[in-house]
Amino acid sequence: MWYQKITFLFKNKELRGKIIFILSLFIVFRIAANVPIPGVSTENLRQFFETNQVFGLLNIFTGGALSNFSIVMLGLGPYITATIILQLLTMIFPALEKLYKEEGEAGRQKFNQYGRLLTIPLAIFEGYGMITLFQRQGLLGNLSPLVLLSSILTITAGAMFLMWIGELISEKGLGNGISLLIFAGIVARLPMSIFETFSTWDPSKIPSYVMFFVLAVIIIAGVVLITEARRNIPVSYAKRVRGNKMYGGVSTYLPLNVNPAGVIPIIFALSVLLFPGMVANFLGTAGGSIGAVAQSIGSFFSNIWVHGIFYFALVIVFTYFYTMVTFDPKNISSNLQKMGGFIPGVRPGDSTASFIRTILNRVLFTGAIFLGLIAVLPSIVSGMTGVQGFAFLIGGTSLLIVVSVVLDTMRQVNAQLEMREYDTF
Repeated sequence: MWYQKITFLFKNKELRGKIIFILSLFIVFRIAANVPIPGVSTENLRQFFETNQVFGLLNIFTGGALSNFSIVMLGLGPYITATIILQLLTMIFPALEKLYKEEGEAGRQKFNQYGRLLTIPLAIFEGYGMITLFQRQGLLGNLSPLVLLSSILTITAGAMFLMWIGELISEKGLGNGISLLIFAGIVARLPMSIFETFSTWDPSKIPSYVMFFVLAVIIIAGVVLITEARRNIPVSYAKRVRGNKMYGGVSTYLPLNVNPAGVIPIIFALSVLLFPGMVANFLGTAGGSIGAVAQSIGSFFSNIWVHGIFYFALVIVFTYFYTMVTFDPKNISSNLQKMGGFIPGVRPGDSTASFIRTILNRVLFTGAIFLGLIAVLPSIVSGMTGVQGFAFLIGGTSLLIVVSVVLDTMRQVNAQLEMREYDTF
């Protein structure tokens, strides 16, 4: 029973220590998110993020750190962007692809180290872009070169600090640290979003609120359904005789998730979508034709319709891309053949790999469209019901992240419990 698992979770000294450690790091993250860099009007910043939907979504991912202009205002964006760039480069440079896929744990560690190093220049670039944006919006006054340099270095150090915290959490084996920090940032904003939604209560809007929550329940059910949905491919194992024992001769399934990429494509798409705006803000103060073009690009990507269309398209593209990088049908086919497994009616080897790839592409289309719709649903729900603010947290990207992280963490916690107390569970 679930209460037995919770009881054992806190009775076991090792697991209890891991949970307390992770919760302590969440507290450190929340404290850092509320430590502002000097010289900025945080009240004006909050008003700006309440009226700007694109940056408002980014602010939710940082747990309000961006609107506070805090030392961790960039959140995990630079590290995620660095990871995207490196994974794209694996398609261009065979040596990097070999390092990532074929050299085992040592290769992965070196690949991750490259990601950490690339995070530093990206954090410097994005930090300068954010400061320039706030100055253009009149939210931040002119800074002396020394203050500007110290602010950029502080912002960069904050991004690296969060990256380090995320890796510490991952080492505990109770979930992905990066995802859990994003989850903590979203949940931290939940009480404030509820308060903002109902602070100006208007009885005439009761039908809109009812419609909003009905849509929210439907969307939550859809998110859970698609997140847990599987397409099972039947697999049989040939009978083998070793000594006096016979092995195999059983049938099982190869499960393919409808959404195998999880929430990663949405995070990747958001990071990439914000990058042109960063570049435009960086070059917008250059003056001349370059500055004019940069400002035009910034205005183009700030349009809500352009943002929605690009967001939807990028989520679909990254769903296919991430699945292609992490899921190799040829490797699965080879492993099945080595273990004496086969798909009934399909020849082993290349035919099996082609069959798995075909099924995956069909399933992935549904998952990609679903993720794209989830990404743009906040705008749709807000437009249909007129309810603002809380729509980000119910029926959108944030909800998918919360559901995915909770389900993944529950699976890892259950694995830890069963490993330690198998007979009980």
